[in-house]
Amino acid sequence: MTRFELLGTATIPGKGTELRLLQRNDEFSIKIAGKPGELMNSRLHGSEDALATLACERIADYPAPRVLIGGLGMGFTLAAALGALGDKAEVTVAELVPDVVEWNRGPLGLAAGYPLNDPRTKVHVGDVVQLIKDSPGHYDAILLDIDNGPEGMTRKENDWLYTAPGIAAAQAALTSEGILAYWSAGQDPTFTERIKRAGLSVEPVTVRAHRPGKGAKHVIWLAW
Repeated sequence: MTRFELLGTATIPGKGTELRLLQRNDEFSIKIAGKPGELMNSRLHGSEDALATLACERIADYPAPRVLIGGLGMGFTLAAALGALGDKAEVTVAELVPDVVEWNRGPLGLAAGYPLNDPRTKVHVGDVVQLIKDSPGHYDAILLDIDNGPEGMTRKENDWLYTAPGIAAAQAALTSEGILAYWSAGQDPTFTERIKRAGLSVEPVTVRAHRPGKGAKHVIWLAW
């Protein structure tokens, strides 16, 4: 079997954790150095697609929807959002690690069809938290694929997005009919209750990591 080839490494700002981008034939993998398993794999993106489609189908008929995606990853959520929305949409993707953006502009971009090249895409290199705090009432949908979900794995600062103040800040950055969506590697009933206590309606949706209907079960929370 062909072995993975290391294409690049990147340091997560403020953490020092090293990300490693690897390729084997047409398959890409991103791992955290020193930890077992993968952070993401280009063959397993069904739940990332679902994060975008489940939320964007609710705003697809808006004349010029504005969407914020927290976390670029391998670009699959961004690609799915663009595919679900019309020509006048504006999709901003916030990515903390500059190298991840460059990977997506390079060989990795092939996996998701180079969505960064779409004219509807805007890139914010930096923390999505600051963008949320600086954008009251701006977005029709906010899609958060940060870390591993409520139980963070790569960066402790990510946990704030899943706290009551973080949920309230995301809610404040939405338009009155906006939709908030969170991705997670697994169930977390306490997070469901936390969203409810914020005064939002919430629907946890179980999705699969691999299409069609195969692979690990992940969770998308839709809140409005």
